[in-house]
Amino acid sequence: MGDLLLVRHGETEWSVSGQHTSWTDLPLTRHGEEQAKSLAPLLTGRTYAWTLTSPLGRAIRTAHLAGLDAAAPDPDLHEWDYGGYEGVTTAHIHRTRPDWDLWTDGVPPGPDGHPGESPAEIGRRADRVLSRLDTALAGDEGDVVLVAHAHFLRVLTARRLGLPPAEGRLFQLATGTLSRLSTEHGRPVIAEWNSRP
Repeated sequence: MGDLLLVRHGETEWSVSGQHTSWTDLPLTRHGEEQAKSLAPLLTGRTYAWTLTSPLGRAIRTAHLAGLDAAAPDPDLHEWDYGGYEGVTTAHIHRTRPDWDLWTDGVPPGPDGHPGESPAEIGRRADRVLSRLDTALAGDEGDVVLVAHAHFLRVLTARRLGLPPAEGRLFQLATGTLSRLSTEHGRPVIAEWNSRP
């Protein structure tokens, strides 16, 4: 059986400031580029059945710098649509909504084309991805690597482990890191989390 490798893209200006970033396609910072390059040794020497990336530039650039040039963009790997909270920090939201929690409350609608998403909607996207990867992960053709975004990958992890989408809140995920979901006794498990060289 193959492992599922999860790569969170490198640092951006908004990941440093804590601003919610979904469709705003910021480039990697210089440090983010170095983070991405540093992942290459962790990803070499493996055989990949599938290599997928979010369609956003920060994920595509991370994949390239990490040596995953064959990564194909997949729209389902897009980050959570934060709707009206795009570019806003949690601290700023708490000024008017002190009890707000992304994982339970979701987000308000944003501009046209960005209605926001709930944890359940993200969970459905993650389930679609996992369904497409089932055969590859069950076979002996190699591992699968996904290069994407923190909140989406956290939800995908929850779903892979059989948890509700909102339980992604349990899996903090740093920029420029590699995580690995494997199996033990036929069940999905976390084998490695937030690894850096």
